[in-house]
Amino acid sequence: MRRFQHLPGLVSLILLTVGVIITSPPAFSANSADAVKHWTADNGNGTYSNPLFYEEFEDPDIIRVGEDYYLAGTTMHMNPAVQLMHSKDLVNWELAGYCTDKLDLGPAYRLEDGRGIYGRGIWAPCIRYNKGMFYVFSNVNGAGLQVFRSKSIQGPWERNQLPGRHDLSVLFDDDGKIYIISGNNSPYPIEELTPDLRAFVPGSKRQLVVPPGQRMGEGHHLYKIKGKYYDISAIPGGPVNQMVAKADSIDGPWTVTTMVEGESLGVTSATPTRAAANDRGLWLHQGGMCDTPSDQWWSVIMSDHGSAGRMVSLVPITWDNDFPLIGLPGNLRKAPNTWVKPNTGYSQDPKPAFIHDDNFDSGKLNPHWQWNHVPDDAMWSLTEKPGVLRLHSLPASDFYSARNSICQRPPGPESIMTVELDAAGLAPGDTAGLALLSSPYAWIGVVKTAEGTTLQMLDRTGSGGGRRGAPAAPAAQANPPTMGPTNPPQHLWLRVTCNFDTDQAIFSWSTDGKEFTPLGKPFTMTFQLRTFQGVRPALFNFNISGQPGGYADFDNYTVEELRARGIEREIPLGKTVVFTSGADGSFLAADTQNNIMVNIAADSSGVVPQNAKFQVIDLGLGRVALKATNGKFVSVNADAAVLKDMADTRSGNAESFQWINLMRGDTMLMSLTNHRYLATKPNEPGRVTVSCTGPTPARKGGECFKWKGIE
Repeated sequence: MRRFQHLPGLVSLILLTVGVIITSPPAFSANSADAVKHWTADNGNGTYSNPLFYEEFEDPDIIRVGEDYYLAGTTMHMNPAVQLMHSKDLVNWELAGYCTDKLDLGPAYRLEDGRGIYGRGIWAPCIRYNKGMFYVFSNVNGAGLQVFRSKSIQGPWERNQLPGRHDLSVLFDDDGKIYIISGNNSPYPIEELTPDLRAFVPGSKRQLVVPPGQRMGEGHHLYKIKGKYYDISAIPGGPVNQMVAKADSIDGPWTVTTMVEGESLGVTSATPTRAAANDRGLWLHQGGMCDTPSDQWWSVIMSDHGSAGRMVSLVPITWDNDFPLIGLPGNLRKAPNTWVKPNTGYSQDPKPAFIHDDNFDSGKLNPHWQWNHVPDDAMWSLTEKPGVLRLHSLPASDFYSARNSICQRPPGPESIMTVELDAAGLAPGDTAGLALLSSPYAWIGVVKTAEGTTLQMLDRTGSGGGRRGAPAAPAAQANPPTMGPTNPPQHLWLRVTCNFDTDQAIFSWSTDGKEFTPLGKPFTMTFQLRTFQGVRPALFNFNISGQPGGYADFDNYTVEELRARGIEREIPLGKTVVFTSGADGSFLAADTQNNIMVNIAADSSGVVPQNAKFQVIDLGLGRVALKATNGKFVSVNADAAVLKDMADTRSGNAESFQWINLMRGDTMLMSLTNHRYLATKPNEPGRVTVSCTGPTPARKGGECFKWKGIE
């Protein structure tokens, strides 16, 4: 039996005496200004908080090459295709590039002949490195398995195609054989590829057979680790747990266990404002894993986040009976939302992975732009009028079928996208503006006819579902456009404000870039399976007359992240605070007579009881001790929270709690003894336990707290 206790930076033995405060590094250093304005998972104190990116990144697969880490993600119908990221510490990432500028496999990929590939294209890429070469494999539904290879992660990439294999993974075995596993039902085919990766080896098929009564899923990740074979896959549908299969031989037999189970990290199925106490949440599922040079293991794994799309989290792995399980000793198959950064041997200041602004002055697009389907390069330019993006209109019946719309992913939890539009070059039949690409979609823009121009906002809610892979068909019940001013100024600012906690977006416009006027009703954003993505802000120009029209000039695209740190706050180190339960508003309090921790109901006076006040002592690495007003410290005894006299005594893990930040500002306190959480019983004043395994999605289980400082 092999056990790897995943505890980077075990808490030091610290003398806890009255008045001794051990300080942590500042939250952000002076040269990390971008990390204040843009989301980063790095907390700046040796810890990180999920998600890694507060924006969509689907179907992650990860590898380590020496001291570098690489991540590949799904791009569907967007171009450039197959997004690749690079990191040195697994927390701070940067865009490394894409596997191809254009995935052009026929007219549908170009939105031609009335067809499209919405929700198709690049799915669940598998990234590998072998003998000096990077490889990325991805199945394209209806086309086949794409094989990309390059000596550099920046490219150039060569591509060849094989017959399709659903949600595949590839293993370069140490005997020279190359295995590929695929499918979404047992038995799963395992085949061999030829050394040049241009054919399947005839007669090489074998199977991964799941034992009776157990399940595997889809989204495979195949590995060989210390002589054993592992396949990770996620159960599709409702309870999307991730499973892991293990065998001593590629031929089996295979044994299966659950790798992560029911872990939502406090993310609800409904929007947070509408989530009921029994909300089942959106669970971690489908992700790969890698090790560090220090022999730690980590997983990068995704979960749904409503209309913003799917996001990825970094979670520790503990080996138990030769199975890699997400979680920490004492709390396996669950994951902390905040934890100590991986020990990769590399450190850096917090750095955001994505900065979306683009003034179009450099002569190159910000690399975070992606085209909706394959663009027509003759119909857009950064040089016809230097300093702007010029989009020439192409014929289309509506925005959904419009070619050359250019998109980005919007950051959460709340962001404002603004762009300047010069509509002087529009021709009759043109519509140009700023949209949210989804199903349904919405836009604000200038519409030009032979009679003149109008500013309009169109909300396609009610336009019908359509099917994956095809443009939306117009529907009679779609909302009519909301009309703005007739013959507006040719130079306008257009804006959309997205709140992903409420799934509401508001479109507005301005003549000076300062004062904005809303147009239309709030648009309800959704995640749906037609585009299979969250919403995407898009710049567009199309012509409904059946022929190319004029042009629109876009400038100064900006993205303001209103809550770049979510609504989380820094740990109140050295301060006296009070904790109230997110479930019932009761106080976390010290029963000084019985030396135990309890919760007590708040009364209508609003007075904070003296025994509900605690001093927060800094232990470093985002860990704290809590000192009650009688001088005793909160400690853990078995699964109970007690009070302990620490005068002139060195403390250990029993008095140490990892301060866990959840998105939307809730706090959890995780004991380092069993990696479980302080929790009360909602609406039942009594003893506080330390046995909770994680947050309930709606955060109404007594494990989530609000805190405020006491003067």
